[in-house]
Amino acid sequence: MEELKRVDPEIYHLIKEEERYQVESVRLIPSENYVSKAVLEATGSVLANKYSEGYPGKRYYEGQRYIDLIESMVIDRAKALFGAEHANVQPYSGSPANLAVYFAMLKQGDKLMGLSLPHGGHLTHGWNVSATGIFWKPVHYVVDRETQRIDYDAVRDMARRERPRMIVTGATAYPRQLDFKIFGEIAKEVGALLLADISHIAGLIVGGAHPSPIPHADIVTTTTHKTLRGPRGAMILCRRELGEKIDKAVFPGLQGGPHNHTTAAIGVALKEAASPAFKEYAQQVVRNAKALAGELERRGFNLVSGGTDNHLILVDLTSKGVIGKTAAHALDRAGIVCNYNTVPYDTRKPFSPSGIRLGTPAITSRGMGEAEMQQIGAWIDEAVSHASDEAVLERILRDANQMCRRFPAPGLLLPG
Repeated sequence: MEELKRVDPEIYHLIKEEERYQVESVRLIPSENYVSKAVLEATGSVLANKYSEGYPGKRYYEGQRYIDLIESMVIDRAKALFGAEHANVQPYSGSPANLAVYFAMLKQGDKLMGLSLPHGGHLTHGWNVSATGIFWKPVHYVVDRETQRIDYDAVRDMARRERPRMIVTGATAYPRQLDFKIFGEIAKEVGALLLADISHIAGLIVGGAHPSPIPHADIVTTTTHKTLRGPRGAMILCRRELGEKIDKAVFPGLQGGPHNHTTAAIGVALKEAASPAFKEYAQQVVRNAKALAGELERRGFNLVSGGTDNHLILVDLTSKGVIGKTAAHALDRAGIVCNYNTVPYDTRKPFSPSGIRLGTPAITSRGMGEAEMQQIGAWIDEAVSHASDEAVLERILRDANQMCRRFPAPGLLLPG
């Protein structure tokens, strides 16, 4: 990045510091990952110079011959990888993708039923601070108080009672597999559409580590980063007969020209995700999550739902006498990056909740395995137990930096 260094040394310096941070820290945020060098190159390509309102073969600008070929190729790759009949690869991120689905399929005031945000759902599943909870009438199912898992009988009862126009399944902090088959049956029974938001688990699905919603859902949305290891973007997959409505909702309904450099990078990530190596990666993500969960449980941590089936772990720190924000800040100072998070039936406020959320996608991309999960679990235990002891946190930081140097981060260079 010599030209950037010359033109804007301030931005260059901050980018290089972030690069160092990503290389030297144990990144446990479930929604983050490392993309390959090829994905980075596509994202930073000359495609950033293009403006391409419309769809392949139906653009409002001339000069789109190569853009059309790229987007068509990415659409075909998405359909093949997920087994979908129709794919739109233009949404800028996951939230606009969900909004486009509602815009296409619902009328203002229609009832939208999704998992409650404090119980692991997402803002765009109808939460009241989101536009999705303002323009449509939200109702929310929750996890069982005892098992901390989705009670599908309770979901069915709510659907029968509320008769929503659309049911949303998907989560940002639910550590168990989702039963898309049961959700599909419930939706059909009450005459609702089923939207599966697989943003967190898309990579696990294509890697065979989580069941797919495609046979059961009317529409599927996903971001393209997280476990899929692509750039920051999104896709909408659906049945063929819904494709035209979805496409019109994305453009011209909600956004203008697609980000062509992102589209190309999504295509690269999809090609990588179709490889045998990616399937092994997805399986290892889950093995690592189970290993880390087991180590934390052995050390007396209270895991929401008792463990994990996927890539993330939700930890209730109440029994440890430490609040989530304090623990997350201490872990960051120790070189272990996570986020504080609400837990089901949390008695604390969302900005200072009782839990932390951990995930294994990024560290698995570096090649770490079960042995490293044991060490990371030990560091988490020590850092949480000594959250105000800077000497302990600095020692863990040095040790974590050393371990990270043994496992190069994809697409990044070790700092000198």
